[in-house]
Amino acid sequence: MIPLALAGGWSGGWATAALPLYGWVMISVLDALLGDNDENPDPATPEHRLVWHRAITLIWFPVQAVTLFGMIWWVTHTGHLGMGEKIALFFGMGVISGTIGIVYAHELLHQRNRLERWLADLLLASVLYSHFRSEHLLVHHLWVGTPRDAVTARYNEGFHRYFARVLRHCPGSAWAAETRLLARAGRRPLDRRNPFWRYAALQLVMLGAALALGGWQGLALFFWQAFVAVWQLELTNYVEHYGLTRKHLGDGRYEHVLPRHSWNSAETASNWLLINLQRHSDHHYKPDRRFPLLQTYSEDEAPQLPRGYPAMTAMAMVPPVWRRRMNPRVRAWRRKYYPEVEDWKPYNRGETPMPRGSI
Repeated sequence: MIPLALAGGWSGGWATAALPLYGWVMISVLDALLGDNDENPDPATPEHRLVWHRAITLIWFPVQAVTLFGMIWWVTHTGHLGMGEKIALFFGMGVISGTIGIVYAHELLHQRNRLERWLADLLLASVLYSHFRSEHLLVHHLWVGTPRDAVTARYNEGFHRYFARVLRHCPGSAWAAETRLLARAGRRPLDRRNPFWRYAALQLVMLGAALALGGWQGLALFFWQAFVAVWQLELTNYVEHYGLTRKHLGDGRYEHVLPRHSWNSAETASNWLLINLQRHSDHHYKPDRRFPLLQTYSEDEAPQLPRGYPAMTAMAMVPPVWRRRMNPRVRAWRRKYYPEVEDWKPYNRGETPMPRGSI
């Protein structure tokens, strides 16, 4: 992706469209050619044998930062690109910071190592979505498949309506989760330990760098790539759990998270691109497992997407097409795992009780 970004910045014209075409079209073509990879690594592999896998995620922030801010300086100090070309180019930059940057940030924020968590914060700040760390760890993983988790897409909910709901709900939800954690320790919401201070500072640094390097135009292009990155993240979130809800057991209690509560995909090329994010059923079942060791599941153990994420996210942009392809799969999933549930309307509308202890 980096060479494609540089080619677009240097040549302009149709080269500025190369990144989106690679990320969605070419990867989907490679998925079709290479098929599925159903091999599962030994989950007990010691961490010292994963050093090169970890290195990929550790070096990514400086690579992305140099590319992004270097491109902001370049397009605002040279005159060979028109405004349309700049918009297309920074759409492609958003593809990089969303498809790679946020996915790597997701891997890093799940680790206990302070360096890795700081790198996750830097990557998320570069797309102005720092609250994702709090929301993901303190809400999504605890309450996925319940009405407390905004990013569990509801059955029959189109992506565009979902996207607006997530953007409106998640920052406040993340703040509430962090301040509740502080309150348990007897601290006030504005205590210096609240990570939102760090989030704000890092995001201001990113905005300041964009403004200093590219002026107001550079700042606008930075905002544009951030929006595209967040849009890609939430497209992925939409696909990962669409229609998959945990059964309410009564009194605000829900069943434990199982592989069945995330869509799984074993397509080879898109799992290379997304460092096994599509083995999402295992990630939610074992959230502390590093990406090289994530397991894939058969159709008997977890619901399967018909294609990899690039193809599915493109499909999600057209809700009638998405529903025609995915709603029958959700209904089959319900019949398979929950034949005893007769009324799914409360689940469809997110009206089952809030999980006990979630608010």
